[in-house]
Amino acid sequence: MSADASPSAAPRRPAPDAPPATAPRVRQLVLKVHSRCNLACDYCYVYRHADQGWRDRPRVIAPGTVARVADRLAAHLARHRADRVRVVLHGGEPLLAGVAVLDRTVRTLRAAMPAGTTLDVGMQTNGVLLDDAALALCHTHGIDVGVSVDGDRTANDRHRRHADGRGSFTEVAAGLRLLARPEHRSRYAGVLCTVDLANDPVDVYRSLLEFDPPRLDLLLPHGNWSTPPPGRHPGDPATPYADWLIAVFDTWYRETPRRTGIRLFESLIALLLGGRSGTQALGGAEPDVMTIETDGTIEGTDTLKTTTASAMRTGLDVFRHTLDEALRHPSLAGRPAGLAALAPTCRACPVVGACGGGLYAHRFRDGAGFAHPSVYCADLFRLIRHVRSVVAADLDALRSRVATPPRPGGAADPTVAGRVGAPVPVGR
Repeated sequence: MSADASPSAAPRRPAPDAPPATAPRVRQLVLKVHSRCNLACDYCYVYRHADQGWRDRPRVIAPGTVARVADRLAAHLARHRADRVRVVLHGGEPLLAGVAVLDRTVRTLRAAMPAGTTLDVGMQTNGVLLDDAALALCHTHGIDVGVSVDGDRTANDRHRRHADGRGSFTEVAAGLRLLARPEHRSRYAGVLCTVDLANDPVDVYRSLLEFDPPRLDLLLPHGNWSTPPPGRHPGDPATPYADWLIAVFDTWYRETPRRTGIRLFESLIALLLGGRSGTQALGGAEPDVMTIETDGTIEGTDTLKTTTASAMRTGLDVFRHTLDEALRHPSLAGRPAGLAALAPTCRACPVVGACGGGLYAHRFRDGAGFAHPSVYCADLFRLIRHVRSVVAADLDALRSRVATPPRPGGAADPTVAGRVGAPVPVGR
C-alpha cells in the first residue's frame, strides 16, 4: 500500500493554483484528425450546414499540432487534478488519416498524460475503411469504435452515400460484422443511427440488432427554429419523432433480456429515477465537450455548426491559449447552463428535470439566440410522459409484488424486476 493510500497518510492538498472542485473542466475532447470525409451524407452537420470552416483547414492534423494539444490537455488535467479524460478521434472521417497518423497521435497523447490520469480513447467512424489493420491499431491502443449506420440497406443508403451517389451500406455492414467478431468485440462501442421518419422504426431497430451492437445511439436530425428538421413544423402539435421513438422504446423495453442498450432511453429512465443523463440531448447537462480542429482551433460542441457560421468560432487555438481560457468562451462552459439557460416556458414545464431543454443547438432561433424550447419540444414532452408512465407502472407492480410475497411453492414474476430493477447503464 502506498503512503497516499494509507489510512494515516496526510490528505492530499490541491496545488496552489488549483481551481475549485466545481470548476468546469474538459471531460471529453473531440479531436479532428482529418477534416474531409469519404461519404457525402446529406444531413451531415459538418459539411451541409451553416459553418463551412472545414474548407480552410488542413486535411490531416500535423504532428506539431498533436503535440501542442497533448501539452495543453496535460496541463489542464494536472491543474484540475483529473483522474480520467476521454479523447474521441473524429473528422470528417478519422480513418482517412491512416493508421500511422492515428498511432502517432494516440502515442503522443498518452505520453503527455499526468501521473495518475487515465486516457480513454474512442473513435467515431462511418465504417467504410474499418478493416483488420485499423482494428489492430485499436487493440494496441485500447480505442473503442463507434460506427454510424442508419438501418438496413434502404434506410442507410437514403442519406449515407458516396459523393457519386453510391450507397455505403455494403462497406459499412462488412466493417460492422468484422467489429462484432469475438476477437474484436472488446473494441466495439456501438452504433449511431440518425432518426428518419421515412423509415419504419421497429424495422430500423431490428436491422441494427443484426450487427449485435453493445449499445445504440438514436439521434434526432439536427435542426432549429429557423431551419426546422424534416417533418417538424414549428407550432404544429403533431409529434412524429416521439411516435417513432416510442415505437422503438416499447419494443426494446419489453425485451427480456435486452439485446442492447439504447443511450437515449437509458438516460431518460435514469433521469426519471433521480439519476444522471448519459447524453447532452437530455437533462440539461453542463457542457463538458471541447472540439479541436485539424489546425489546432479550439471550438465548442460540434453540433453548433448547424446554427450559424460563427456559433462555434472562439478565436482561440492551442498554440496561443490554454484549455481553461477556452472554457470561459460562450460556446463552451462560459455559456449559461442548467435552469438559467432555459426559456421561461421550459423552467415551468413539468418534465424539465428529464428534458433539460433538449440539445442546446436545437433551441436556436436566428437573431434571438438559444433561450427557447427545443424545436423538438412537443416530441420530447410526449416521449418523456410515455416513458414515465411505463416505468411508473412497472415500479408500482414491483412494489406490489414485494408487499405481497409469492405463495409457498410459487415463483415471483421476473419480468418487472428485470426491466426496472437492473442498474441503468449510462455513458457518453
